[in-house]
Amino acid sequence: MRLPARLLIATSVLSALALVAAPVAANAATGGARAHTAALRTQSGPPDLVHSLFVQTDSTGGNQIDVYDRAPSGLTFAGTYDTGGNGGKESGAVVDSLASQSSLVYDAGTSTLYAVNAGSNTISVFFVWGDRLFLLQVLPSGGEFPVSIAVHGNLVYVLNAGGEGSVQGFGRFGPFLFPLPRASQSLGLSNTNPPYYLMGPGQVGFSPDGHQLIVTTKASGSDIDVFSVGAFGSLSAPVLNPSSTPVPFSFVFSPDGSLVVAEAGASSVSTYTLNSDGTLSAEASLTDGQAALCWITTAKGIDYVANAGSNSLSAYRVGAGGSLSLVGTTGVVGATGAGPIDIAASPSGRFLYAEAGGAGAVDQFGVNANGTLRVIGSVTITPGIEGIAAS
Repeated sequence: MRLPARLLIATSVLSALALVAAPVAANAATGGARAHTAALRTQSGPPDLVHSLFVQTDSTGGNQIDVYDRAPSGLTFAGTYDTGGNGGKESGAVVDSLASQSSLVYDAGTSTLYAVNAGSNTISVFFVWGDRLFLLQVLPSGGEFPVSIAVHGNLVYVLNAGGEGSVQGFGRFGPFLFPLPRASQSLGLSNTNPPYYLMGPGQVGFSPDGHQLIVTTKASGSDIDVFSVGAFGSLSAPVLNPSSTPVPFSFVFSPDGSLVVAEAGASSVSTYTLNSDGTLSAEASLTDGQAALCWITTAKGIDYVANAGSNSLSAYRVGAGGSLSLVGTTGVVGATGAGPIDIAASPSGRFLYAEAGGAGAVDQFGVNANGTLRVIGSVTITPGIEGIAAS
């Protein structure tokens, strides 16, 4: 139970804040999607028992987070919260405005939600109380066009995609972040700001032990960069590793420690051994035969990928030594609305949520024991969404 800790944090936060981030009314004309209630409603139970889905609008006119209550029967709208910054759009992007993974990250251990404001070069920090958000901070990202966030313990790193690209580290003190002096490194890219969607780096994330930081560069070299994380979050220069197939986009880790990377160029998933010196040893690679396999998440030990060009979700099993197999004959386990992008699994792994960027919707699925998916429903969201997380 984390309730006592949450109560302590909430008390200190509320006493320090003069303004509570209450839900705001959305313009009913925006996309004709849905009318939001402006009233602060009574949530459905104690914070530890309220399960929520967070969706980032990434609006260039004012970024917001939509919050939904999650239940086996589907999603119920709970409120909208301003991030205090603006969203952004990479040039050439059609359904994936940030062309990244982990632009919205929920840290269950601290009840904290982190969001990027790509159009403002800032990040926002929220305290999560059930299905309510309290805005704690809006602070510079340490670079241009932030697109992805990684969290491990008291360390938070931001991936900035614009220009030469960079990673910037922050330390967490209580509920607040502060930049760390030796935790910034350039990626040495030659992109514009905003970058072209195929060229901007795709994700930043930690190794399971927190000793290494990984960045995918997509078509800017098709490299997987690995940094060593030292004392007080300091970063080494990156070790550049070529990906097995082109355009490494996003990644997760398997239970046995293999790095599992979604690689868009060949619509493949590849696995690697992450070595202590920052090098990668290729293990396996397997295509699902779909188009634009970019996003990946894990539920019940199975890795699900979103195929933006095929309006489908596929599923992979990772075996011993990083071996790969598709669930079923083709791996395709679900159809989505147009342009599926970010996907998130519930903490229990029982449910999967997929943003359909082209349709402006979130599709909801139940995860079956054999890895296939069953359709629960869909909710309409403001077009342009990117970033999704579940509590």
